[in-house]
Amino acid sequence: MKKSTTMLLSSVLTAGVLLAACGDGNNNEDTTPVNDGNENTGNAAEENDADENAGNEGEEDGGNEAAGEGGEGFSSKMVTDVGGVDDRSFNESAWAGLTEFGEDFPEADVDYIQSGDAADYLPNLQQLAREGTDLSFAIGFLMADDVRTVAEQNPDQNFAIVDEVVTDDDGNPIDNLASITFAEHEGSFLVGVIAAMHTETDEVGFIGGVESPLIKKFENGFKAGVSYVDSDIEIAVQYAQDFNDASTGQNIADTMYSNGADIIYHAAGGTGNGLFTEAIDRNQSGETVWAIGVDQDQALTEGGWDEGNVILSSMVKRVDTAVYNVSEDTMNGSFPGGETLEFGLEDDGVGIAETQDNVSDEAVEAVEEYEQMITDGEIEVPQTDEEYEEFMDSL
Repeated sequence: MKKSTTMLLSSVLTAGVLLAACGDGNNNEDTTPVNDGNENTGNAAEENDADENAGNEGEEDGGNEAAGEGGEGFSSKMVTDVGGVDDRSFNESAWAGLTEFGEDFPEADVDYIQSGDAADYLPNLQQLAREGTDLSFAIGFLMADDVRTVAEQNPDQNFAIVDEVVTDDDGNPIDNLASITFAEHEGSFLVGVIAAMHTETDEVGFIGGVESPLIKKFENGFKAGVSYVDSDIEIAVQYAQDFNDASTGQNIADTMYSNGADIIYHAAGGTGNGLFTEAIDRNQSGETVWAIGVDQDQALTEGGWDEGNVILSSMVKRVDTAVYNVSEDTMNGSFPGGETLEFGLEDDGVGIAETQDNVSDEAVEAVEEYEQMITDGEIEVPQTDEEYEEFMDSL
């Protein structure tokens, strides 16, 4: 039996639902267009000499001294993962933040290098080091080992990685490397609530990219949100083991929908685009199924068909804000080297998308209430499989 939301909603906060959290641009813009003028910057692999000492000739201060007015003399650049800068998800959100930083500080040098595959990560990061880049971002946890290597090779330059905590071999912080993380489990809990309150079949699904502690946070937060509303709802889970395989994403979605799920949430990067394709195909054939996006407010760029949009909501996290803020702090001489920064519900680091056309008023109100319960510590959202089992035992 579904838990009653009557008592829950009686104390609904007057505050609005979290605005789009990772994929939209700053200043309440929902997305920042990719700067097509940089399309040809992703050829770092061609300059790959794998020189272990690459970048040691870079600028020794690494951005630790404040730059000139308007960002003069400061550079902040990023290396994408294999999804590319226009993945309509994680990488694009990071580039949106860096693009806006460049617009606000026009004298600063911002750019990206695109990775074709994992073998490009190390040479791409080394290229930024050779160029003397003041702040180099590794976008994605898959670059953890490579950014550690390059940071240790170039101790006088600054680096940051998104979605992973990176330390040295002894587990100690690295002084010239900042780790940027998010409370993805909290935002995923909220879209789990939406899914539970909208499912007509009492079956929902989750598609993950590469199975890892990071993506497990999305999975377990989502399952916890669904189960908190109704512990009898069935939840199918499958990993594609790839972040850039839309056809596999579509095949997984096809199986889940065919088995009875009517709402599927993905945390799979470009693989998740296949989920949207399958949802559109089924709606065009007369079924009613939904998809839940991730990282950005994906309804702004994906899921549209003749009679609406198949995206129910999106769990968004402000990679753009994090990249912008760390760039600005570094430019001003306050690089958070050796620190782990976490962006969660309390600081608008994660949440649900601003686009709510397909979300019921009841679900929006429930999200507001559950959000407050999480920030007040009344609900502790699980991150791991073990924590999820404990969470279920407590229901």
